[in-house]
Amino acid sequence: MNVGYKYASPSRCTQAGNQTTLGLSPDLSRDEKVSFCGKLKHPLLFRDAMLMLREIVVSDSGKKPKERTEYFAWLEEEIERRIKAHEQYLPNVREALKKEMDACDIELSHKKYAINQLLNIQKNLQKQIDQYDAWKDYYKIERDFWKFIRDRDYSLWFVLDPVITVHNDQVSFEAFSIDESIYGCLSVAMDEFDMVQPPKLGTTNIDFSAKLEQEMQRFRTYTDVTLSVNPEGFTVDNDIVPEYVEKKIDLPDTWIKGFNQVSSAAALSGIELKLSPSDMYDICAFLRKHKEKKSPRYMKWILEPGERVKIVFEPFGTALTLNAVYEGSQRREEKIWGRRRWLVVEKLIPLSKAFYVRILGFGMPQFIRADMGTMQMTVGFSSWSSNDWVKGTAFNIMAGFTGHGCYKEVYKLLKDKRCLSMEEISAYLPTQKNDRVKSGIGMLFRRGEGYFDPVNDKVRFRHLCNAPIPEELYEVSDIEVDVQKCSKLTFDNMKVRYTRQQEFVFTTTFKEQGRLSSTEIAIDQDGQITKINCSCPKFKRGERNLSDPCAHILALYVASYKLLKLKNLEYDKEYKINDIMEMLL
Repeated sequence: MNVGYKYASPSRCTQAGNQTTLGLSPDLSRDEKVSFCGKLKHPLLFRDAMLMLREIVVSDSGKKPKERTEYFAWLEEEIERRIKAHEQYLPNVREALKKEMDACDIELSHKKYAINQLLNIQKNLQKQIDQYDAWKDYYKIERDFWKFIRDRDYSLWFVLDPVITVHNDQVSFEAFSIDESIYGCLSVAMDEFDMVQPPKLGTTNIDFSAKLEQEMQRFRTYTDVTLSVNPEGFTVDNDIVPEYVEKKIDLPDTWIKGFNQVSSAAALSGIELKLSPSDMYDICAFLRKHKEKKSPRYMKWILEPGERVKIVFEPFGTALTLNAVYEGSQRREEKIWGRRRWLVVEKLIPLSKAFYVRILGFGMPQFIRADMGTMQMTVGFSSWSSNDWVKGTAFNIMAGFTGHGCYKEVYKLLKDKRCLSMEEISAYLPTQKNDRVKSGIGMLFRRGEGYFDPVNDKVRFRHLCNAPIPEELYEVSDIEVDVQKCSKLTFDNMKVRYTRQQEFVFTTTFKEQGRLSSTEIAIDQDGQITKINCSCPKFKRGERNLSDPCAHILALYVASYKLLKLKNLEYDKEYKINDIMEMLL
């Protein structure tokens, strides 16, 4: 998606004695002219939170080529040493080898012409094949694109992030990592500011360069900092106004889709653990001191009701017992990969009152919220370091955000109210069914016109881009169509069984094109999926876990999630759909 940005001037930090103004230039190409001016009560908290947000932007957990200059230097010396040894001690052997090599050269020279002809034919055929291969250089070009921005022009890179939104109750800064595996959102409450002038609500990109980041590092306790978002730009001197800054960039589709999918994942239910700063320090300290060199590379969270949380780090087998106590009613073991990315929260450990870790289950993202009083930092991690938010699990389907629903009504309402909970949205639209309202909210997320705030459990209005997102980036996907088809067949043979482990086991069968597929899914009291299985070919060919579900599993999950409030079920007794409906009625 081609996006252009226009700024009245570069963002800059100006100082006059102990008075500092952090001036952020907003994007003038947006319809909403956002403005904000307020004095920060805790500038160092804001500084460190923004610097952490920068680390999220430039973080890349992908594999990088190793530097082997020392090895090649040793290799050259070793070759020279062996050559000298052969010249000194084995002249006869060298002479014999030379004769053999000369004979081989003569024999090969006779076939050289034929080989060259075959090679030319091969090259010509490959060129003809490459002409019709539209994706041949896609990944290489994409990697080169991100590397160029990161290494050559930090100013250009920061055009992408963060996205700032001014609300009635807070100012939020959102960011997305270079490998699309980490999402960060800094929410600053209005209580943090002594307002200089009334703010103008809206969303904009801000010109956040590397130079501005260096200026922010100079904030001190004795510095009074005023945050200013000014559409008119910021002057160099009293009489000189810099020229407009215009930048254009082609945003990757996965970057936009991933940014929008985060809200769907954040709306899912899961387990939330409250960790003290010392607990988070222990986790980060272990990761700093231990670098794994072999698989498996996960940390296993062992949660015993009423017991302290225990984490086992593999492949070391080392167990770390935290001070936090698990208050759930069911024993759990959760495996988390990509754990080294958790180090991005290190900067906030001395500044936070508590950390809230939200685990959604195997193959699902994790969210960490740092409570800093008037500031809240929410960080979301995808399942694995190499996995972005677009591939694998369809979070919007699992959250029930399928189809278009009453999108137009939801958009109009949120644009007026700016921030509402899902229950409040349904209350404002009494003529619409809850399913259509939820689908409308999901379409708002997918079009980049809103995001889910997990701190307050509310939907907030926000335009991600200064231009409408192309339809192909938010249109209903093939798997959504398949889920909608399967949803009509889900209840025909659906059964539920409540186990002694306090889990709901849902089963059903699907008959499509003469093929019968049996689907099973187990959900615990916390609403987390503990087991899935399906006999269809797509599921069997895939990863066979929640990171790559089939339409049957997603359809059964959406249908079964509504039945998790069933009570007074007998253990291990199988209930048919008719029995369930009678109980609900």
